[in-house]
Amino acid sequence: MEELILSDFLVLAAAGMFVLGYLIINQIMLRTMLLIGTILYIWYYAVVDETPLWPAIWASSATGTANFIGLLSLLYRNSTVAIPHKYRDIYAHFDLLPPGDFRKLMSAASRLTRSKGYQLTAAGARVNKLCYVIDGEIEVEKFGRRFSIPDGVFVGEVAYLTGNRASASTYLASDSDVLEWEVAVLKKRAIRDPRFRLAMDAMISIDLAGKVARAGSPEGSEQDNAAE
Repeated sequence: MEELILSDFLVLAAAGMFVLGYLIINQIMLRTMLLIGTILYIWYYAVVDETPLWPAIWASSATGTANFIGLLSLLYRNSTVAIPHKYRDIYAHFDLLPPGDFRKLMSAASRLTRSKGYQLTAAGARVNKLCYVIDGEIEVEKFGRRFSIPDGVFVGEVAYLTGNRASASTYLASDSDVLEWEVAVLKKRAIRDPRFRLAMDAMISIDLAGKVARAGSPEGSEQDNAAE
């Protein structure tokens, strides 16, 4: 009688874990609930009869193992451990992105130190590289006017998104730490990897949102237009 009560409890608890899991949107919590439910089902198969139900136990163990591997992958992707050491110091610039998505973007980037006067874009020319200036001001030349914009911004992102030519010439005002992506490589990878495309779009959207927030002053408007 005790074994019957225990088996009833186990199967109900296991089913409850699965139901809760399917109601949760968060992937980590969902997989955790399913893993607990699978363990309870294995326990149930072991005690429900005098002889353990080995086929059911092995089948549940296989699905549970696959789920556990997926859970570890999700935890790794959402951990800063996933970020390469040479990019950890700049993750604060992109901390709205999950660490795994940030790692994907950095895997396609080159981090370089460019000297003062280095030209990032040329007015009327194709933009072959998308740049993010980590530190150091940017000098912009547009319609015969010259002004500066602060660091921590993308240069060439509008041209990257639209395929248009650069609307301004931009230069580094001092020796600067710069991230560079080859536009052709980015577009090919975005087609091949939807998650990479979403991460790239999110990163650029965050940058554009910041520029829009600064667009209240004439100087801010010039700075926003310069990034094209």
